[in-house]
Amino acid sequence: MDVKEKIKKVAVLGAGDMGHGIAEVCAMVGYEVTMRDIKQEFVDRGMNRIKESLAKLQEKGKISNAEEVLSRIKPVVDLEEAVKDADLIIEAVPEIFEIKTQVFSDCESLAKPECIFTSNTSTIKITELAKATKREDKFAGLHFFNPPVLMRLVEVIKGEKTSEEVMQLLVDFVKSLGKEAVRVEKDVPGFIVNRVQAPSGALLMAIVEKGIASPEEIDAKMKTIGLPMGPFELMDYTGVDIFYHAMKYYSETISKDYAPPKILEDMVKSGNLGKKTGKGWYDWSKGRPEIKASPSEKINPLDFTIVEINEAVKLVEMGVAKPEDIDKAVKLGLNRPFGPFELAKSMGVEQIVKRLEELSAEFGKEIFKPAETLKAGKLPV
Repeated sequence: MDVKEKIKKVAVLGAGDMGHGIAEVCAMVGYEVTMRDIKQEFVDRGMNRIKESLAKLQEKGKISNAEEVLSRIKPVVDLEEAVKDADLIIEAVPEIFEIKTQVFSDCESLAKPECIFTSNTSTIKITELAKATKREDKFAGLHFFNPPVLMRLVEVIKGEKTSEEVMQLLVDFVKSLGKEAVRVEKDVPGFIVNRVQAPSGALLMAIVEKGIASPEEIDAKMKTIGLPMGPFELMDYTGVDIFYHAMKYYSETISKDYAPPKILEDMVKSGNLGKKTGKGWYDWSKGRPEIKASPSEKINPLDFTIVEINEAVKLVEMGVAKPEDIDKAVKLGLNRPFGPFELAKSMGVEQIVKRLEELSAEFGKEIFKPAETLKAGKLPV
C-alpha cells in the first residue's frame, strides 16, 4: 500500500529550528500539516521562517508553488486541534526528557488510536520516551538533520517495542519526502551519527580542560584540513546548550567519561549559548567570528577520526546498524566525503588500536579504549 494512503495528515509539535523545517518538508511533497507550539508568537515565527525559505526555493527555481505548499500548513497553539486527525505525529520540542514525555502523555488521549508517534530527538532513547504512551509498538524515532529542508538523512529508530510494520511505513514515509532513511535497529543514546561523534566531543573538552590548546587554536587547526567550520565555531552555531545537554545525557546513560567540564557548565549557566545569544566560545555580535589564532601543533586532527572509528565499531558490535549504513549516515548527516569504516580501511587496525590506548591513558578515559573487534586485529564486516 502506498504510504500516502496510510499517512495523510502529519502533526509537527514544535515550530523552532527543527519543527518548522520538518513541517515545510512534509508540506512540500503534499502532506497536510498542522504545526503546533505553546505560544502564538512561536508559531508565527515558525511560519515566517517557512515563508522565507519557500520564497528562496522558488527564487532558485527549486519549487514553483510556494503559496500552495504554505496553504497545506495549519499553524495552531491548541494541542488537541493539532493532533486529533493526525496519522503521524513528529515531536520536535526542546531536548529535555520531561518536556518530551509530558507532550506524548498529553497526546495519548487526544490522538486517534492508530496514529503513529515519533520523536525527532537527537540523543534520547526512544524506548524511554515511548513509555509515556500506551502505544509503544506504534512509537519510533524520526531524527532529521539541521536544516531539514536541505539535509538528506533521516535516522529511523526502532524502540524495543516498535513493530516492524511501523518501521517499514516510516522508512517509506522518509523516502516519500525525497530523503534517505537509515534504519537504527537497536535503540542506544545518540543513535548513529551523534553517537559516532560523541567521543570526539569528549576529546575536544578534555583537550581544552587540560589547557593543551584553546578552542580558537583547535578550530584554526581543524580548518587546515579543509573543514568549513571548526568544532567550536560549529558548536556555537548549533547551540552550546544542545552540546551540553547531550554530554550530560551521555554521562548519565553511557559513561561518566562524558560528564561536561565546568567551563561548559558555566557557559550554559551564564546564558552564553553561541550564535543565538550573541556569545559562546566566540563573540557573534558583529556576525561570524574571525579565527585569528595560529593552528595548534599539539593536536592531531586524526585523533578525532580514530575515536569516531572506535565508536562506530562498538555500534556494530551492539547490533545498532551495519558498517555500510553507519558510513552512509555519517556521510549524509555530517556532509563528509568518507564514513568511519572507509577511513579505517585506509589506516590499518594496528595504528588505530595503538593510538586509542595512548589517548585512553593520556586522558584517563575508558571510552577511548579500543573496541573488542579492533583488539582482535579486525574491522567488522
